Amino acid sequence: MAFPVLGFFVFLLLLVGGTIASNNDDSAFDKNYEITWGNDHVLSLNQGREIQLSLDSRSGSGFGSYLKYSSGFFHMRMKIPGNNSTAGVITTFYLTSKTSRHDELDFEFLGNAEGEAITLQTNVFVNGVGGREQRIHLWFDPTSHFHDYKLLWNPHQIVFFIDDTPIRVFKNYTNLGVPYPTQPMRIEATLWNGDWASPQKINWAYAPFRADYQGFDISGCSTQSSNVEECYKSNYWWNNRNYWELNPSQKQAYENVRKKYMNYDYCNDKPRFPFGLPKECNIQKYYKL
Repeated sequence: MAFPVLGFFVFLLLLVGGTIASNNDDSAFDKNYEITWGNDHVLSLNQGREIQLSLDSRSGSGFGSYLKYSSGFFHMRMKIPGNNSTAGVITTFYLTSKTSRHDELDFEFLGNAEGEAITLQTNVFVNGVGGREQRIHLWFDPTSHFHDYKLLWNPHQIVFFIDDTPIRVFKNYTNLGVPYPTQPMRIEATLWNGDWASPQKINWAYAPFRADYQGFDISGCSTQSSNVEECYKSNYWWNNRNYWELNPSQKQAYENVRKKYMNYDYCNDKPRFPFGLPKECNIQKYYKL
């Protein structure tokens, strides 16, 4: 009977722990995911525990989860393309509802010219409305080693993490008139040609560009097995009170990222919003997390 006792002990650790946890299952890819496009540009490695997406002038590639989720802690270990992956080479990990007025939570690497800092963009869409971009220059080289990119999503907040460092927080202020993502969302990852949106075009002489993904376990409440309200209950550890806000050390790390590495925040772009910033911008400045 040692296993049930151990399982209960681990559950207690998840509830009281001060950092974000995952189940570290190291699942094979096809347990939770499937290739969604560019099949001949996808390579399975290490007995399905690593997937490599590639992009050339013919096609990119992508994969997604079988199921949709309504809350959880989602992560993906990623190593993004190097070799002069100009701004048109877009590497992503995100959640999306794929509805006509979709909700979406994005990690997007925008590529770089050799020797330039790599930009990571995050975005939040609610009911089909995005435009909530934030961009940071990374303090490490994401092309040389794997790093863990994480999304905590519960009824109280959405937090974007790199490894254990929070880089963005989007709080639930629906009581103050700010929309918040509630639609069931699928997990997706893609490598695609986005140079139509960039003044710097892809140099295909460096192709194929390759992005590597690991960590295919999922800690989430699937709406196929539960209704949406069930996914908000505290029996899921990521909905526990410990995860309603950042703890003090996380807040300090978050402010450090904003101060040192953020180079764009839509909430500071007053020329873009001549009739006033989005409502959540003023609320977030007032409450300061």
